[in-house]
Amino acid sequence: MKTDYKKMAFALMLSLGVAFTFTSCEDPDDDNDPIDTGNVIVNANITANTTWNKDKVYQLGGRITVESGATLTIEAGTIIKGEAGTGPNATALLIARGGKLMAEGTATAPIIFTSIADEITPEDIVAGNFGSPNLNPDVNGLWGGLIVLGKAKISASNDNGDVSEVQIEGIPTSDPNGLYGGNDDTDDSGVIKYVSIRHGGANIGSGNEINGLTLGGVGSGTVIENVEIVSNQDDGIEFFGGTVEVKNAVVWNVGDDAIDTDQSWAGTLDNFVVISPGNHNFELDGPEGTYITGHTIKNGYVIANDVELERFSTDLINTDDNSIVNLENIFFTEIAEGQKINRVVFNVGEVNYSGIVLDVTSETLSSHVNGEVPAGVTAGSTYTTDLSVFEWTWAKQAGKF
Repeated sequence: MKTDYKKMAFALMLSLGVAFTFTSCEDPDDDNDPIDTGNVIVNANITANTTWNKDKVYQLGGRITVESGATLTIEAGTIIKGEAGTGPNATALLIARGGKLMAEGTATAPIIFTSIADEITPEDIVAGNFGSPNLNPDVNGLWGGLIVLGKAKISASNDNGDVSEVQIEGIPTSDPNGLYGGNDDTDDSGVIKYVSIRHGGANIGSGNEINGLTLGGVGSGTVIENVEIVSNQDDGIEFFGGTVEVKNAVVWNVGDDAIDTDQSWAGTLDNFVVISPGNHNFELDGPEGTYITGHTIKNGYVIANDVELERFSTDLINTDDNSIVNLENIFFTEIAEGQKINRVVFNVGEVNYSGIVLDVTSETLSSHVNGEVPAGVTAGSTYTTDLSVFEWTWAKQAGKF
């Protein structure tokens, strides 16, 4: 008979009262994949003040909501990874009205939202390697995204007239945490600084995908500065009403529109970079109800196409007949034949162009405008964007601008 000395030693230590601590890691696919090992899997909504620490990787097991009255604090340098899933199983982090997200990364320790397929680790962040070690920057749709909802005014309506609150796209109507809008334009949903959101945009049904960063009725008390969206399947940043300001943003390789505005967003986007979206660089829509106001987009650097990745945007700027927006000091480069500032004849006086510079010759400028060239649109090669603030981004580390 073979003697099992390990079992004998184990039994002896138990008899002597030796204490043991066991740890376990949920690995549903049981494939010894190091992506899963050691992750803190989050499966329940956040209903009390909670902190996520930088020495752990947090894995979203579904649509996780920070509910009203609760605050989620995420330390600088923390990595959050969403599991794969589509439709009602799409993973996302949702900040409900009345909830707060305090995600304050730094230029040397950004907070990264990504997919469980991404092998990036806390050690990579410490070493200053902020790009994915295994996923290309055009891989998208692997999880959902970040959704922030607030109580600021929106312009929306239904068959009965104006409504002050609606359900955000992507969240089932059975979930009341998906409602946004109200009458508090100074509403505070927290702080988002030095945050990179990658490889998201999971399909939730009927061709409807989650945006990289969705802002629904978010108020001016919320601080959003230094954010990056990389390779989201749908839009990069989409505003649904609200008054929030966004400063220092990069949107790279998204599948649809880079910047999308709806429902009378009344804030400002200041100092930003857009790189090769799959559709419009700007999709700028107006009010959907009787509440009417506009927004400002300024100091932008737009790389319209990426020949290396064969990614080409469509319209340089796309507006509708009810758009209300001031476009100031935006530089477009890598412009292809046929790309235009579209619909400049719509809503003249409500869509204002100032300091819009296309990196083309004066002779070809008119071919990139659908209609008469507005006085604020010229050919040239100068820009006002402060690109130095983006050194921390994956896009900058990859040499894209």
